[in-house]
Amino acid sequence: MNINKGFSHVGLSTMDMDATRDFYENVLGFKAVRCDILKVKEGGQIRHIFFDTGRDQYLAFMAPENVPTIDDYDAGINNALGVPGAFYHFAFEAGSLENLETKREELLAKGIEVTVVVDHEWAKSIYFKDPNGISLEFCHFVRDAGTEYDTDMQVRTEISIHQMRQNWDNIAARGRVLGEPVLAR
Repeated sequence: MNINKGFSHVGLSTMDMDATRDFYENVLGFKAVRCDILKVKEGGQIRHIFFDTGRDQYLAFMAPENVPTIDDYDAGINNALGVPGAFYHFAFEAGSLENLETKREELLAKGIEVTVVVDHEWAKSIYFKDPNGISLEFCHFVRDAGTEYDTDMQVRTEISIHQMRQNWDNIAARGRVLGEPVLAR
């Protein structure tokens, strides 16, 4: 018997909770459903907010404020680890291709730099970053995954790490919308 119901929440971090809250509530439309302040005995505090992303799944952010044992750090994950943006990213279900295209237009209208719709054959996606530099995606599955073709490990694309890094890093490039797919196909 499989009692797995998916994940409850993903815990992330931010150095700027106000910008993070504004982005997830006002740009992505995710409602804050739980907000806490954790007082730290050594000094300072940690603000903690859960955002409802749908289907009883949440994103939770913690932001240290004046905590003496926590220095500034890169909350975007990938740069701090020295890996391309594709390595650590979070994808939200769009529900349909129409919703995916609508979400892209909404993001553009709100000044968010976002890729064109990228066709992965089994899914279509758009990519962008949050104010922390966290790589995000809206995705729509165009067919069921899990066929033998899908589950057999095989070379389906070839891309250099430099190109992969450059594609994802360009998502944050100021003043333009990307016209090239994030991942080579």
